[in-house]
Amino acid sequence: MTTNHDTPDDSLPQATYPFDARGVAKRFRHAAIFGALSSLQPGETMRFCNDHDPLPLLRQIDDFYGEQVGIQYVSREPGQIVIDFSVRF
Repeated sequence: MTTNHDTPDDSLPQATYPFDARGVAKRFRHAAIFGALSSLQPGETMRFCNDHDPLPLLRQIDDFYGEQVGIQYVSREPGQIVIDFSVRF
């Protein structure tokens, strides 16, 4: 499913792809998340859903991708964590 949003400069549509980590076996989650992030093109976003705040994962993503991937919380409610990972141009 793709949802269109405006990019920060409002010039091009931006695709957002859902990724629900709750349906992925724990031993495969980080590999699946990094695989999904690696498949995104600049300007695309992965909307990540999880049942807990994945702070170690966020550090790993920041260490690996640095400024290339933006991280923004959409929801930070207990049991309902939603984070947008956006690949920057």
